[in-house]
Amino acid sequence: MAMAEIVLRVRLIGGEHLDVTYEAEGGAPEEIVDHVISTLGEQNGILRCRHGGRLIVLYGRGIATLEVAPRGAVL
Repeated sequence: MAMAEIVLRVRLIGGEHLDVTYEAEGGAPEEIVDHVISTLGEQNGILRCRHGGRLIVLYGRGIATLEVAPRGAVL
């Protein structure tokens, strides 16, 4: 199954923001967004993402807002 990728703009509770990419196996972008939202909504929700060439882990409790880039943010 092919990997699908979406770009997310994450605004942290401290006010900073960053653009990350999240990859998941198959599925439409809408399904991946639903998965991201439900995962981060869990009490211990975490996502493995990429910021440039770096692997980062997002913890749901540190995120204030999340935007999905329609055409992709500049990373």
